[in-house]
Amino acid sequence: MGKVRLDISMSLDGFTAGPDVRGDNPLGDGGERLHDWMFSQATETGRRIQHEVFDGAGAVLMGRRVFDLGKPHWGKETFRRLPVFVITHRPQEPIADPGGSAVTFVSEGIGHALAQARSAAGDRDLVVIGGAAAGRQLLNGGFVDELRLHLVHLLLGSGTPLFEPPGGGFRRLPLTRLVEDTGVTHFTFDASGASAQP
Repeated sequence: MGKVRLDISMSLDGFTAGPDVRGDNPLGDGGERLHDWMFSQATETGRRIQHEVFDGAGAVLMGRRVFDLGKPHWGKETFRRLPVFVITHRPQEPIADPGGSAVTFVSEGIGHALAQARSAAGDRDLVVIGGAAAGRQLLNGGFVDELRLHLVHLLLGSGTPLFEPPGGGFRRLPLTRLVEDTGVTHFTFDASGASAQP
């Protein structure tokens, strides 16, 4: 079985989106700058890191808010025709994404969504692309094997935090890779077996 990889961009002050997230402002005020390293300010290094997000992946997992806000902005090849699983409280029939991905909505909880997505991924990795709430739940539950954190060199001041107190001591995540780039530092942490310690 492959790894569960959480891949997410974050500001220096810990936010994955700016304030006032809504349909016409899906990353909140200033939040689009968190992804400049992939688009408007992409370097050769940034393009390589971005390509790696789905390398070795067999399925994608995300929260419902990320799906609803992000779908109008995704290109046809965003998920490389991988099966996508959406954690939701609103049951919905599966849909076919125009890019060729089958999208399944799982309303029985994050554990069921994780199990279905891992089964679909098979021996390949399951990539979790957000949002912050789903990523935080998976991290705090010890379900993430690898955290790929793209730390963008800016302060948003407020917004959607990735980390909140887990309520159970500290966790040590060994750093396995660090890549410096213009305006962003890409960290990879080994999160497997990282349990809360008193």
